[in-house]
Amino acid sequence: MFITTVLTGALRVLTRDGYLLFLTRFLRLFAYGSLSVVLVFYLVTLGLNESRTGLLLTLTLLGDTVISLYLTTRADRIGRRRMLIVGAILMAAAGLAFAVTRNLFFLIIAGTIGVISPSGNEVGPFLSIEQAALAHVVPDRSRTEVLAWYTLAGSLATALGALFAGLITNALQKTAMTPVATYRVVVILYAVIGVVLVCLFIGLSSAAEVRVPREESAAPQSIETFFGVGRSHRVVVKLSSLFALDSFAGGFVVQSFAAYWFYLRFGVNPATLGVIFFWANIFAGISALVASRLATRWGLVNTMVFSHLPSNILLILVPLMPNLKLAVLVLLIRFSISQMDVPARQSYIMAVVNKEERSAAAGITGVARTTGAAISPLFVGFMFARHSWINVPFLLAGALKIVYDLLLYKEFSAVQPPEER
Repeated sequence: MFITTVLTGALRVLTRDGYLLFLTRFLRLFAYGSLSVVLVFYLVTLGLNESRTGLLLTLTLLGDTVISLYLTTRADRIGRRRMLIVGAILMAAAGLAFAVTRNLFFLIIAGTIGVISPSGNEVGPFLSIEQAALAHVVPDRSRTEVLAWYTLAGSLATALGALFAGLITNALQKTAMTPVATYRVVVILYAVIGVVLVCLFIGLSSAAEVRVPREESAAPQSIETFFGVGRSHRVVVKLSSLFALDSFAGGFVVQSFAAYWFYLRFGVNPATLGVIFFWANIFAGISALVASRLATRWGLVNTMVFSHLPSNILLILVPLMPNLKLAVLVLLIRFSISQMDVPARQSYIMAVVNKEERSAAAGITGVARTTGAAISPLFVGFMFARHSWINVPFLLAGALKIVYDLLLYKEFSAVQPPEER
C-alpha cells in the first residue's frame, strides 16, 4: 500500500520528458549492471593480469571524469539534449571498442575517451544532466520523491542487468563458445544499448532545457562561470570535496571487484554472482524509496548521514564473515540501507544551487565522485594480486566513508534547502 501510494504521487507529476528520462536511466543502468559482473572476468580472460586490470579501470574512470566535466558544465548553455546524445554516442563507441580488441593500449584509449562503467553505477554525463532536467520539470515539493523513484529505477535495472549477465554467460559457457566469447556478448549488448539511448535522447523536448539569462551569458568569464557555477561555486566546491572522499572510499569495493572478491574468497561462479548482485541491487533500490519519507521527517542532510553510517559499518563486517552465507547476508543487509542517501543527496544539490546552474553543479559534484572512485581501483588491483590483502579494500572503504559522513554533517547540517525552511 505504501509503495503504491508513493508511486501514484510520483507518477502524477511526471511529464512526457520525465517518463523518457526514467526509461533512459533504466536501459543505461541495465547495461552498466550487466557489464559490471563480467568486466573483470572478461579483461583477465583477454590476458590482462589483476594489476593491469586495475590500471585500466582507473584510467577509464579518469577519462569519464574529463568527458563528464566538459559536457555537464556546458549542458545548461549549449543544450541538455545535445550533451546527452554525445554521451550516448561515447558509450556505444567504448562498448564496441572493448568488444573488438584485446590490446591494452587500445583498451585504455577506448576506456579513456568513451564511457564505460566498471562499477554498475552511473558514469559519464547522464546522471547530472538527467537529474537537473527532472528537477526542472517537477515541483520542488515532489523533487526528492521523484528522484527516489529515479534511483529505484536504476537499482532495479542494475539488478536485472547483473542477473542477466550471470545467467547468459553461464548458459553460453555450456555450449561450444569460449569463456571470452561469452563475456563479449555482454560487452556487445552494452554498445547496442548505447545506440538505443542516442535514439531516445533525440526525442527529449525543449521543456527539459533551461534558459540562461542573456546578461549572464554575455558576462566576462571567471573560473567559476567557465565551469557553469557562478553564485553557487562555494557550496559546490565543499560538496565536491566531500563527495570525492566518499567515492574514493567506494572505489575500493566497486561491483566488478566485489564480484571478483567473492570468486577469490569463496570460488563463486558468475551465475551465482549475478543472483547475489541482483538481490543486492533490488534491496538498494527499495531502500531509496524510504529516503523521501525520511527526508520529509528528518531533513535531507540528516537522511544522508544517519542512513549511511550503519551501511558503512556493515561494509567493514563483510570480509570478516567466516563463510559465504554470512558474507552474502551482511552484504544484502548493507545494500538494503545503502541507497537511502542517494536521492536525498541528489535533491539537496538541486535545492541549494541556482536553477540555471543545476546541470553544472550536478556535473562537477558527479565528476568529483568519479575522480575519487577512479583512483581506488589502481590500489585494489595490487591488493587482489596478493591473496592476504584481498579483505583490506572493504575495511578501508568502510572507515573512510564513516569519516565522510561525520564531515558532511559538520559542514552542512545548518544549510537547509528551501522546502525545509
